[in-house]
Amino acid sequence: EDAGNCLATVLYPKKKSPPVVSIKCSHTKDQKEIQEEDNRLYQSIRHQSKPITGDNIPDSYGNIEPALEPVWALAVAGSSSIMWEKSTETLGYFLAQVKSVRQWMRKDDFIEFDYTVLLHEMPTQEIISCHMRLKWLPGHPLRVKHFCSESHGLDEGSGAESGSAAGPPAGKGANF
Repeated sequence: EDAGNCLATVLYPKKKSPPVVSIKCSHTKDQKEIQEEDNRLYQSIRHQSKPITGDNIPDSYGNIEPALEPVWALAVAGSSSIMWEKSTETLGYFLAQVKSVRQWMRKDDFIEFDYTVLLHEMPTQEIISCHMRLKWLPGHPLRVKHFCSESHGLDEGSGAESGSAAGPPAGKGANF
């Protein structure tokens, strides 16, 4: 979502704890517009006749199939919580690619996906693979559980971040 023009102050404590962030945005969209966009995204995913699956999003040329754009949008939102948790004063992350995605068909109204995402670590240039399970319903928190494997060890955690579909952080663990 385009939140408008934002200014963020990020303070990294010396201890191994999440950074303290202050964000101020001048919104270009009102809450009703944001909810309408969330609902359009939700409806486009919810009304598929079969589970959505995909690989290598975007492809090696940077292209995303239009049918997979909603899946990519959710991957961006979900992976931001992983990147947020893993970032430090000297390390940052970008979503490089959705290596694979599979939708879980549910009997309730929530939508749920399993992702394997590749995060680009800066400045090391390493690529980190993370398994991410994402569950969402407009008006409810976006729930993200994840497990990341790195070349220099294993890291696991779980979290959720604020946004149009957000809530408080979830507990630690890689329970899928």
